Amino acid sequence: MTFATLPATDLETGHRLDFLLVADMVEPGSRVLDVGCGDGSLLAILRDGKGVDGRGIEISREGVNACLAKGLPVIQGDADTDLADYPDDAFDYVILSQTIQATRQPRVVLEHLLRIGRRAIVSFPNFGHWRVRIDLGLRGRMPVTENMPYSWYDTPNIHFCTIRDFVELCREVGAQMEKAVALNAGGHPMRVTLPWWVWNLLGDQGVFLLKRR
Repeated sequence: MTFATLPATDLETGHRLDFLLVADMVEPGSRVLDVGCGDGSLLAILRDGKGVDGRGIEISREGVNACLAKGLPVIQGDADTDLADYPDDAFDYVILSQTIQATRQPRVVLEHLLRIGRRAIVSFPNFGHWRVRIDLGLRGRMPVTENMPYSWYDTPNIHFCTIRDFVELCREVGAQMEKAVALNAGGHPMRVTLPWWVWNLLGDQGVFLLKRR
């Protein structure tokens, strides 16, 4: 049994709700690096809506081709190896959307994000969500959800984490959380006043705006 559905989208624009939330965290006209930018949908939103000077890194040739077709400056590269080549403070924002769980060294990648950009925006699927717990605890099966749509044998995700895990990682690397949002299964932000354990149980994904201390 799976829970996979289409990503939640805005009815007026057709854009993914989590992309719109990330875009709302970026100041207009900023220099932006989108790491693991996929087909460039988020970069296109930032370019068209915020007038950013955006660049992208994408590991798949298909993703790079899709970005180039949109007129986006994107190179083929790997977050685990290529971020070390970027100088300090090269961008205002470095974005890692739904990608950190697919990297081999999440902590190293996060440290590079905070070094390269004045701020970092990281989003990821929450492995602590109640539907994931049900699949693991009651069915004894690896979960398949909207944000984790692959079977265990072909998933690119190799480092699953929960919202609480990521908060602890931020503390370990000395990252200051300027904004943290948990999205429910419908892609809408949960109440900010809820405690971490509720976000960890009911949040389908987490989105964090970070900067160096």
